[in-house]
Amino acid sequence: MGVTVHLPGLLRADAGGAAHLPVDVGPPAVLRDVLDTLVAEHPGLDRRIRDEQGRLRRYVNVFVNTDECRALSGLDTPVPEGADIRVLPSVAGG
Repeated sequence: MGVTVHLPGLLRADAGGAAHLPVDVGPPAVLRDVLDTLVAEHPGLDRRIRDEQGRLRRYVNVFVNTDECRALSGLDTPVPEGADIRVLPSVAGG
C-alpha cells in the first residue's frame, strides 16, 4: 500500500532534500506504521517529528489527507491507500 509523505522545507535536509517521499506500508496501516517506515530510510527525521517517548513533538502537526491526526487517533490514526501525509510545524507568535 502506498502513501505520500509531504515535508516542509525545514525537514527536507533530513530526507535528502526531498519534498515528497513515497512510503509503502502493509494494510491495514496506521500513522505510526508510516512514520516507522519513513524513519527507517531517513533516520534523521525521527527526532524532528517524534520525541524520546515516540510521541509526536508538541509543535509538529501531522495531517492524514485533510485531518489533523491529534483530532483523530494520534499515531493510531488509520491511513488509507494513496493517502497524503503532511508534516507541518506549528506557527506561533503574536
